[in-house]
Amino acid sequence: MNTDFLWVEEYRPAKIDDCILPPSLKTLFKSFIKKGELSNLLFSGTPGIGKTTVAKALCEELDCDWIMINGSEEGGIDVLRNKIKNFASTVSLSGGKKVVILDEADYLNPQSTQPALRGFIEEFHKNCRFILTCNFKNRIIEPLHSRFSNIEFRINPKDKPKLASQLFSRATYILKEQNVDFEEKVLAELIKKHFPDFRKLINELQRYSVSGTIDAGILVNVSDENLKTLVTHLKGKEFGDMRKWVVNNLDNDPVKIFRKIYDNMYDSLQPETIPHAVLIIADYQYKSAFVADQEINLVACLTELMSQVKFK
Repeated sequence: MNTDFLWVEEYRPAKIDDCILPPSLKTLFKSFIKKGELSNLLFSGTPGIGKTTVAKALCEELDCDWIMINGSEEGGIDVLRNKIKNFASTVSLSGGKKVVILDEADYLNPQSTQPALRGFIEEFHKNCRFILTCNFKNRIIEPLHSRFSNIEFRINPKDKPKLASQLFSRATYILKEQNVDFEEKVLAELIKKHFPDFRKLINELQRYSVSGTIDAGILVNVSDENLKTLVTHLKGKEFGDMRKWVVNNLDNDPVKIFRKIYDNMYDSLQPETIPHAVLIIADYQYKSAFVADQEINLVACLTELMSQVKFK
């Protein structure tokens, strides 16, 4: 087993045919390749569903010169202006189109950077195309929406079983390549837990593989008894013990932890404080979809519950 590289990068599909996508999206992207043309594209959808992978695969199959810019890390106007201008102002050595992939574009400032990006797109339209990816398309300003073909990465319920089966086959291939023993039932449960976040699944498999095997031991659930322990810490305002609880339970899906706390509110909280608790839980559950550190987000939620609601 090689742990020197990230599996999500090592096994990232290089062709549209190899991407795990709903049939309608795969047909659309293959039509781009067949025509040999690419317009400005805005990819939106939940994290880990394949937006960046498709952007790279399109560029590779169309033989484009391309660069990747991460909007959350390089979102300043000067960085964008310099990188885009240096890249887009020269002619492609291969004679093909140039493409700027702007990943996580919804992190760009809507008051300054996004309006400036509109100018770059117009200035270099003869020589360069842009592909923007985002988790939340409502964070992209309307003038950019009107300049892009918006493609939403959405999975219809009828497509889910087939895509989950493809993901199972892909994960099985990776684990066998890495000589990691695994139980098929456990792998299926992990896919069910993380679907459609393909990236999260592969990252979790790599993390669990350190022990050399993926078995039922990793499927730890938040038991009622375990939750009572957490409530005791919150009621007693035992911040240190609450943090330790979070660390010990972080292998669980954060969404399930939020749901477990929500389901047990009537047993743990004073009735008049429950509406406020619902708002707190809903806020942090929403944030868990895109935060960089789940531990900090969950600790922040529990800290707010600890200080602002009344326990029985």
